[in-house]
Amino acid sequence: MKWLYLLLSFAVAIALAMFNPAPEMVQAASGCDKSYPDFCIPPAPPDLNCKDIPQKNFRVLPPDPHGFDRDKDGIGCESRR
Repeated sequence: MKWLYLLLSFAVAIALAMFNPAPEMVQAASGCDKSYPDFCIPPAPPDLNCKDIPQKNFRVLPPDPHGFDRDKDGIGCESRR
């Protein structure tokens, strides 16, 4: 009986892994802008600035509607050194 439980647990884990949506799909469905794939930032409007969010030095993809990546190097809200 224990082996049956283990087999069912394994089957459920495989099914969840196979049908788990990609993070980009989850972001789009949940109101997150795809330009900021590492965490959820809502799309504009309203226009947000770096001071409006706690995250710094994060990945930015085009088109960057909030303008977090001013120097276009792919990193948003870079900390000043």
